[in-house]
Amino acid sequence: MYRVFTRLSGIAVMALLTALTVYSPAPARAQAAQPHQKRVKDQGEYDLYNSVLKETDPAKKLQYLNTWTEKYPDTDFKEERLQLYNQLNQPAKVVDLGSQLLAKDPNNLTASYLVIVAIQKVPSPTADQVANAEKAARGLVSNIDNFFAPEKKPASTSEADWKTARNNILNVAKATLVWLQMRPGVEALQKKDYEAAEQVFTKVVQENPNSAQASYSLGSAIISQRKPEKFPLAIYEIARAAAMEPANGGLDEATRKQVDAYLTKIYTSYHGPDEAGLQQLKQQALASPLPPADFKLKTSAEIAAEKEEEFRKSNPQLALWMGIRKELTGANGEQYFDANLKNAAVPKLKGKLVDAKPATRSKELLVAISDATNAEVTLKLDAPLTGKPELGTEIEFEGVPSAFSKDPFMLTMDCEKAKITGLKVTAPAPVRRPPARRKAATKG
Repeated sequence: MYRVFTRLSGIAVMALLTALTVYSPAPARAQAAQPHQKRVKDQGEYDLYNSVLKETDPAKKLQYLNTWTEKYPDTDFKEERLQLYNQLNQPAKVVDLGSQLLAKDPNNLTASYLVIVAIQKVPSPTADQVANAEKAARGLVSNIDNFFAPEKKPASTSEADWKTARNNILNVAKATLVWLQMRPGVEALQKKDYEAAEQVFTKVVQENPNSAQASYSLGSAIISQRKPEKFPLAIYEIARAAAMEPANGGLDEATRKQVDAYLTKIYTSYHGPDEAGLQQLKQQALASPLPPADFKLKTSAEIAAEKEEEFRKSNPQLALWMGIRKELTGANGEQYFDANLKNAAVPKLKGKLVDAKPATRSKELLVAISDATNAEVTLKLDAPLTGKPELGTEIEFEGVPSAFSKDPFMLTMDCEKAKITGLKVTAPAPVRRPPARRKAATKG
């Protein structure tokens, strides 16, 4: 993640640079030539050069190339040699040879580009290699229009491809300068000195606000510290890296997708699922390389606490019951009942009457509170009702818990009829008795 993106869109830059370096078999011997025509020193160089070109085995090809470099360091074919070392993935050689070419010709586009790409592949570059790469990158940035002057365009390259190559190489040069600034931070990361890395990357972000790579690196350094209080800043920076378009200093599309997936993971872990909030954060992060002083990203626990508080205010009785039920259904439910509920006065609760026993002149009422159908509380009345209670009615009641069953769940409460409100009771129909039969009068 700390190497700048060099796979460029549009024209293949390497193909363009190869076209600018004309390959041809070396002449058999030194001979009179036109001005500026390249020529070998002798038959030995000719043989080595052709051996390099014809060899297909990479190891042998590199061996021939090294021998040619050692025996003929001052050759007319230094640019071809540079390209060959690049093809064989020898970044240190590319930086050194490219820097030699640039010392003589600072406007050598091929050498400039290959040096800035190769420096990032050198495991432990020397101070001179870093300095030369930085010089090459700054030269490309400051003189890009000179490098891509219209008269320098190969005839086989279209105007559109020439312009695309210019912009792509300019972007790589700028990214390389950022990478060079970031090196102390990367070294700090390797030593697991994450706070030092944070300081370096913060400065890089401030000086390079259009670098998604710098923002991502800063976010990663902060995440690695594992300090929850710093996570919002880390998530902000990674959101910025994911949101920036490639054309505006962002990561390439493939890397950007990976960063976006990582962002979703850490954002959800910290804040909870919130697609709209995540999109809003990306837009906010695009506005500034560092978050404003009052930036706040709530944790999922803070959000849950706020929702619970809002729930308590809007539904105090239900909230009270949900708290009681949570404790009762927990691992220590029976102990909680014995220590906190049994024979204790419980504030008013509200629920729906779902059953009564018996159906008329009931002595027990079964009430559902947290849902509409399942009875959770049995009210044992101090006296039977005078009629038949209407099921489905919402009632409010006060009671004293006297018994508890965890499975199936049921809390039994002793309750006075006078402390139940909202209960609808239908008086029982009067018992109709048949009229008494009169005895027939008897004759005297």
